[in-house]
Amino acid sequence: MGRRPAGRRAAPGARPRPVLDARAARVAAGDLLSRKAWSRQELTRRLERRGAPPEVAAAVVADLAARGYLDDEALAHQVAEARARGRAVGSRRLARELGRRGIARETAARAVAQAFAETGELERALDAGRRRLPALRRGRADRLAGRLGDYLLRRGYPPPVVRRVVRTLLPGTDAAEEDPDPGV
Repeated sequence: MGRRPAGRRAAPGARPRPVLDARAARVAAGDLLSRKAWSRQELTRRLERRGAPPEVAAAVVADLAARGYLDDEALAHQVAEARARGRAVGSRRLARELGRRGIARETAARAVAQAFAETGELERALDAGRRRLPALRRGRADRLAGRLGDYLLRRGYPPPVVRRVVRTLLPGTDAAEEDPDPGV
């Protein structure tokens, strides 16, 4: 019988999922890979959710990786570059996202560093802050620096970068001297 993630129940009267053998797991993996790129860990988990025993899922994923269909390093670089440019997220958030996808910490660190090699994190944080500032100005002026700092921290920028952006974009205000991240 296939495993279900904790907290999910089968619909009343639903039949249990069939157990996937190696061939069926390979077909399922091909189907999944035809839609998007997956990390080794993500694909293993997904195959297990579809009914493949852990050892079958691991063997299929190892075979696909050996054939070049799975490459965690390339995936990490692709995701980091796309997220850093398109969504203007910081290095901390990128590293967390890659970690959740099962990318090794060292691989994620290299990908994040490369994503910020051309345009530095400070420049991207300044750009994100400038874009957000008009909306933040609609609120209370005495909370502007804190709200800008909170926004940038949620985007995943490190506290030293956030403090520099707040000081740069809001010079001469008392609030610019506040630490936007007292918990870090």
